[in-house]
Order: sequence, then C-alpha cells, then structure tokens
Amino acid sequence: MEQLGNWRKSSHSGGNGGECVEVASLPHAVAIRDSKDPDGGHLVIDRASLRALMAQIKH
Repeated sequence: MEQLGNWRKSSHSGGNGGECVEVASLPHAVAIRDSKDPDGGHLVIDRASLRALMAQIKH
C-alpha cells in the first residue's frame, strides 16, 4: 500500500471543525477519510467512480 501523507480537507468542508472529509490523491485513485477519525481507516475509490458518486450527490 502506498504512503498516504498528503491529506487535504474537501473544499466544501467548513472551518468550524465539524463533519469534514479529507482526501489524498493516489496515482490512479483517491483515498477518502473522516477528519475526526484519521486513524479509523479510509476508502480508496478510482477517479471515475468518484466522479460518478459526486454527480449523484449533486443531483
């Protein structure tokens, strides 16, 4: 597994420390985790699936 050290908060996360999503870019995928529980694991999803997920969320 690749080292996931470059986590960044979603641009849609507020600055109040509430429910935030963090993402880390991988060569062919994106890792997603809960910023409140950084050691609780993460989800790795390919970029096409992430785009489809985001389109469904926005819809």
